[in-house]
Amino acid sequence: MVAQDNANQPQITVFRGWKGSGKYVWSPYVIKLEARLRFAGVRYTTDAGSLKVAPKGKIPYIECRDLSSTSVGTELQEERTQSGLLLSDSALIAKTLSEWGVLPDLNRDLDPVKRSHDMSLIALLENKLYFYQGWERWIQNYYTMRDHILESIPYPIRVIVGLLIYRNNKAMFHGQGTGRFTAEEIATFRHEIWEGISELLLVSRSSSSGSNNDPFWVLGGEHPTEADTCLFGFIVSALICTAGPDSQKDVKSFPVILDYAGRIHDYYFPDYEKWAI
Repeated sequence: MVAQDNANQPQITVFRGWKGSGKYVWSPYVIKLEARLRFAGVRYTTDAGSLKVAPKGKIPYIECRDLSSTSVGTELQEERTQSGLLLSDSALIAKTLSEWGVLPDLNRDLDPVKRSHDMSLIALLENKLYFYQGWERWIQNYYTMRDHILESIPYPIRVIVGLLIYRNNKAMFHGQGTGRFTAEEIATFRHEIWEGISELLLVSRSSSSGSNNDPFWVLGGEHPTEADTCLFGFIVSALICTAGPDSQKDVKSFPVILDYAGRIHDYYFPDYEKWAI
């Protein structure tokens, strides 16, 4: 996949929540956004950013510079900064950049059935698996998660801030529903999702027309769809997050999932540190 029009490409900075480059961060949504950009050959830089500055108070967000005023809708003018335009939410960022001609529409050629399958897979990952993995990280492995997320905060303050986050997350998981299940039930739900994804990828790989080293795509097509950006993000996040050891074991137990993510990494992220197996 290549970008639609190099002339329309702004200078983009992806704010990922952590400083540094050459490695993935724990957020599946950051990885999803970076995959979306790299699938299209769009260049970008990275920085930590701040939730205080982020539109909608969410990571990731991006800053676009060198934009033509005609390409930006009036509804987005309020998000302009002195140096550029801020956009937040991985899905809305991709949608907006596609409307501007910076990114191609990955799902443009999907028929209604494939489009619904794409949307369903994203919903499974973002509305189910996200909460199962989040519960494992914040409730079962709180201290590991706290010290990673709040590593820039001095220790005494980190304890207080961490407890506030823990209490908020515990209430959120209970209200959302995940927190009402036992640890064993959540582990079963999580494993069943990865098992289903493994079975789907086995079918997709068998129908792929590429070489043994080329990426193959979750819906079995010749090109990635939005679901591939999301799935890759969740796989890599599970593989690198040390606050989710059970999720790591689940993902590593399915060779086809590792093969799927490994091929994408080798082709699109050769400059990034790869996860350990």
